[in-house]
Order: sequence, then structure tokens, then C-alpha cells
Amino acid sequence: MNPLILNNPQSTPITNEQFYQLCAAKRDLKLERTAKGGLIIMPPTGGETSKRNSDINFELNLWNRQTKLGITFD
Repeated sequence: MNPLILNNPQSTPITNEQFYQLCAAKRDLKLERTAKGGLIIMPPTGGETSKRNSDINFELNLWNRQTKLGITFD
């Protein structure tokens, strides 16, 4: 799935505070902003991508446990 990008007209830009409030109100959505102020709504990753991410995280965490070089994050 591709992200949905909403290009906000320059006449009605969304402020940082408005974006923060939107993110706080819609915590279940992955929201981002473009350099020009557009709003990006990221779709859920889905089964295949989620499985691949889980496999990568597992391998990274296993390697880190053996090397003890730091901590890992998802």
C-alpha cells in the first residue's frame, strides 16, 4: 500500500500545534508531514511486511545479545 498524501493549500497551512493536536487525537494513525506542509497518512504495514520486520528485529536482537554492544529497538 502507498501512503496517502494530502497537499494543503498555501492559503490554509497547518501549524505545528495543529499537527501535534491531530496526532494526539488520532494516535492509531501514522501521520507525517512533507517539507512543503503536506500531510502523509501512512497505511498499516500488513502481514508480509510485519513478518519481515519481525524477522529482522529477531536477528538484530540475537546478534546484540551475543555481542553485548548495546540495546535494540523496534
